[in-house]
Amino acid sequence: MHRLLKIGFDQALLSIAPILLWFCLSVIISPDLINVFTLTYPVQFFYYIIRSPFATGANIDGTRRKNKNIIMSGIVLCCIASLIIHGIVLFNLDFYIEFMSMDPSTYRLFATYAIFVCMLQTIFATILDKLHYEDRNTLSNHYSIIFAILQLTSTLGTAILTKDSALTITVSLSILTIFTLYTVIHNLEAFKFHFHLFRWIKYDATVFFGSIFSFFIYLFGFSNAFSFGTEYTATITFVTLITDTQWDVLSAIETMAQIDISKRRFNYKQSLKNAYKLLAFLFASSVIMFILLFGFYDLNLPITLTFFTLEYLDFLISPKECINTVFLLLNWSSSKTTTNKIFSRGLRFAISLLPTPFCTVIASITATAYQYITTSFLLHRFFIIDRSGKVRTRPRRTKLTANPNYHDLPIDIEP
Repeated sequence: MHRLLKIGFDQALLSIAPILLWFCLSVIISPDLINVFTLTYPVQFFYYIIRSPFATGANIDGTRRKNKNIIMSGIVLCCIASLIIHGIVLFNLDFYIEFMSMDPSTYRLFATYAIFVCMLQTIFATILDKLHYEDRNTLSNHYSIIFAILQLTSTLGTAILTKDSALTITVSLSILTIFTLYTVIHNLEAFKFHFHLFRWIKYDATVFFGSIFSFFIYLFGFSNAFSFGTEYTATITFVTLITDTQWDVLSAIETMAQIDISKRRFNYKQSLKNAYKLLAFLFASSVIMFILLFGFYDLNLPITLTFFTLEYLDFLISPKECINTVFLLLNWSSSKTTTNKIFSRGLRFAISLLPTPFCTVIASITATAYQYITTSFLLHRFFIIDRSGKVRTRPRRTKLTANPNYHDLPIDIEP
């Protein structure tokens, strides 16, 4: 549980700092700036798309093969991919803002800032992942705290002193870029280049392909939901703000399972127990945020509660679905587990196009429920979880023996 909280702490800081930032900037500069968070929300999935192969996949591969060259190669490739992908979005920023049913003249400047910070966070998180796999979680926490403090103080301090939006953005991005470069250079070691993209994708394929689908789900889903008017736009923004950090922290469950499986110390029951302890804390924090911040918005209470309730039904079944998926991906069949995940995301995308402002949240809970049911069935069909929480392959009965021996997991890696 202690390691899970340390990993979750990094995710929390990377998520909550931007949320606090947009709350404060909406007070200091313009109320419209609170909408920048939801405007750029689809772009945040590039963080997972890039991080999945070059951070998670490379770390799993490097840890299993005891080869740091693989991990270092992943860091460098992550930096390159992040620059290219976010650069393309910035180059087409006005088109993107118009597609999201918003005004480019109002949001262009701070949308640029938000996307640039997403790029820096993607690179920065790759270093944090490296430290997590090395069990240097305290150092990763220190890095996260410094990054969050620099982001908040440089942006809000400059905004309060100057009220100049362009200067505020320039100062903040300069400081964050320098610190990100420092962490990358400080943690890189001399290495021989390795490139195993397909293998890296395989190790975290469900997140990689799921995040690609999520980008399009929120791109089209939010555009669809926002078309129902400002009342729903404000509600979606509010619920997203008070639950986004919790979703990001919940991803620590997946990271923890991947690390433990890679290092052959995974315990299913202990992982699930710790996951729901973390979920209880996250649920409580979100309820507190709801109570404290609801009065600052002009919101329709029944509509807001509907969104909030559906969001937390989704939360309740996510930990087990997440652990099941990671286990099956690494110890059963990467292709079949990924195909199942892609189908659930395709289902989610289709539902997000329904003509209702609740399309994205209904789509999310439907896809999670499908994953929960199918992964639970597959796990118990092919594996046995003993009383201690150790997972073993389910024996196949043959004519030679009715009680063959169990086989310890995880399975040996492919050559």
